[in-house]
Amino acid sequence: MKRFWRFPVSDNWRQNRQKSSSAEVEDSISLRVLVLGLVILGTVATDIASETTFSFWAVPLSTVGTIWSYYRRRNANIPVKFCIAIGMLVALGAFFGRFVGEWNDTRLNLAQLLIELQVLHSYDTPRRKDLGYSIVIGLILLGVAATLSQTMGFAPVLLLFLGVALPTLVLDYRSRLGLKPLKIDKFTKKNFVSANLKVLIVNFLIILGLGLGIFAVLPRLPGYQLRSFPVSAPIDFKGDFTGRNINNPGYVRGGNGGDGTGQGNSGEPGKVDNNFYYGFNSEMNQNLRGEMKPKVVMRVRSQAEGFWRVLAFDRYTGKGWKISRNDDVTTLRRSSWSYKIDLDMPLITNPTKEVVQTYNVVSDLPNLIPALSYPKEIYFPGPMIAVDQEGGLRSPVQLSDGMTYTVLSEVPYRDRTLLGKASTKYPKEIKDYYLQIPPEIADQVRQKTEEILADYNRQRVSRTEDTRTLNSVYEKALYLAQYLKQNYSIPDNPLGLPYLDPKDDLVESFLFKHQGGYPDHFSTVLTVMLRSIGIPARLVAGFAPGEFNPFTGMYIVRNTDAYAMTEVYFPKYGWFAFDPIPNHPLIPPSIEEDRTFSVLRQFWNWVAGWLPSPVTGLLNSIFGTLFTWFFRAITWFFGLFSQGWLGVVTGLIVGTTTAFFGWLGWVQWQKWLNRRWLKKLPPMERLYQQMLQWTAEKGLGKHQAQTPLEYAHVSYQQHPRETAQLIDDICQAYVSWRYGGHIPNWNQLQMRWKELKKNKD
Repeated sequence: MKRFWRFPVSDNWRQNRQKSSSAEVEDSISLRVLVLGLVILGTVATDIASETTFSFWAVPLSTVGTIWSYYRRRNANIPVKFCIAIGMLVALGAFFGRFVGEWNDTRLNLAQLLIELQVLHSYDTPRRKDLGYSIVIGLILLGVAATLSQTMGFAPVLLLFLGVALPTLVLDYRSRLGLKPLKIDKFTKKNFVSANLKVLIVNFLIILGLGLGIFAVLPRLPGYQLRSFPVSAPIDFKGDFTGRNINNPGYVRGGNGGDGTGQGNSGEPGKVDNNFYYGFNSEMNQNLRGEMKPKVVMRVRSQAEGFWRVLAFDRYTGKGWKISRNDDVTTLRRSSWSYKIDLDMPLITNPTKEVVQTYNVVSDLPNLIPALSYPKEIYFPGPMIAVDQEGGLRSPVQLSDGMTYTVLSEVPYRDRTLLGKASTKYPKEIKDYYLQIPPEIADQVRQKTEEILADYNRQRVSRTEDTRTLNSVYEKALYLAQYLKQNYSIPDNPLGLPYLDPKDDLVESFLFKHQGGYPDHFSTVLTVMLRSIGIPARLVAGFAPGEFNPFTGMYIVRNTDAYAMTEVYFPKYGWFAFDPIPNHPLIPPSIEEDRTFSVLRQFWNWVAGWLPSPVTGLLNSIFGTLFTWFFRAITWFFGLFSQGWLGVVTGLIVGTTTAFFGWLGWVQWQKWLNRRWLKKLPPMERLYQQMLQWTAEKGLGKHQAQTPLEYAHVSYQQHPRETAQLIDDICQAYVSWRYGGHIPNWNQLQMRWKELKKNKD
């Protein structure tokens, strides 16, 4: 065996291995420190985005590993390599163990695996390419953090990462080229460091500006192309879930509200809870006064803006609402191997659009599940959910901080023409539940409603000599909602409106006594007015879309965004909402809203706020027309490829022609910019640059490292003597003018240059 190790082949192998290892060893301490900084920033960013604690153990261990690997960078470290390999196998096994238990969202598990591998890897990074792996790992961790981030807390880490990445890449590039640190005196070194720092700062600002610019104009295309949706960890629920009970911690009941001052659900006077919306329960008492303290309750990532619907009420009590069929619910259980629960969809004939929404709960909510209208699938961490007769979704437990679930909804398009032609022949189950109104106020409310509609018809005929009237359910609902907005008001003081007496009715007091009420009262009045003239309607409660953050792509929803609207039933088309509350859109936002250029739109809104109204209107008209034409052209072009072979050929011809003229226009644009730039130069500088451009077109241009005189000397080997002599004269004149202060006879040189170009071209 000893003889084997004396073989020349064995000796050469050991020598080559040691030689290659030492040749690749990275000695730069600054590069190692910067790479460690990138890894730490990636780990910290993951912690901030996912609210984990990886950095508490990963950062110190990585730091120790970096120091260890530097001092042991020239050693074989065979025992350490074995330990690292074993540790990596253990980390992989732990990953698969977590994957089996929490396979709903693997991003965080993959990030944890990557952090564990990086910590182990940091104990054996002697070579430059190993440091390159660590740079990539830091970048991957930052990307994972970006996908997990829901707040702007990620932004400072991103900027810091960019600031550290620039010098890291510079040092890594110098290391790849094999450049050694410069040995210069202290004065020169100080100036050298100062100049490089300025370059890094300028590059940082340029990259940041370009990144923000690209981010602003980048279209926000619909996400979730892969059918793997975010869901939080499974909920371990034990007990019997019937779905009949709604648990709202802040709703007043049993004589006490969330703050101990409220009254029961029967409509008696009480005070609104500070944190929880009073309408999220099986019964809604609108004889409450007060207001909530704003706080964020959830963040929503959705392909379309919408009203996050929670539940609906069908029975009006005189001072509020209740769900008459609260006990009539359907319980749906998911399978043990999937988070998906399929929901029954009603039969509707108008076109729909699938919208994916992911809800991230950040504050405790009732056991009611917000979702866009007409959900068809829900990916929920609980073992089951319940669905009531009004389309509301219920959870077996309260929605707590940290819960995540995803909903797929088939949201119908709101076609005003189609809905205006909808039938008024309502099914029996619709008339039985959605036309109810207390008999004590039925005649009075119907008379008031008919007077409002008749007055509109008379004014229209007399004003326009048009015999058309409000003859469709949709137009009546739309006009009544608008009428309430314009003719009734909301008290400025949340406690200013007096409580209703036991014999008072909310709708009657609103219309005939107080001439207004609180926001939800408007929706109650509209619902009852529509019922009084035979139009089925119900009250729906939920959350407004919230504040859209273009940097995170999420809607920030607060408890104060909760309110109620009116839903009207249209046979074969389903339920559609109308919002009569002042300062709210008449029709809630839905799938028709486009967020493709959301950041650009918000930037324009900010600019428009500083411009006079006429200028803003003119620019809106111009840009609106241009964008309309642009999107129509894009739609027409892509539509050609769905028209068979003739359409495909036509599309290719149109695309090729457009590309050719685009290239031609770009070339002319560059030439115009060049001519404009040359005109601004001094005559001698202009002649010199024209000469360089002409020689470059001939394929014999000047290298950046060459001085003008060096280029003039080389030109005798590349050009005819007459041409080279003129190039030399121009270079000599340029150098004497630029660095010697002499005034050359550039007119003569210009004439000679024009004559030469004329003969050569």
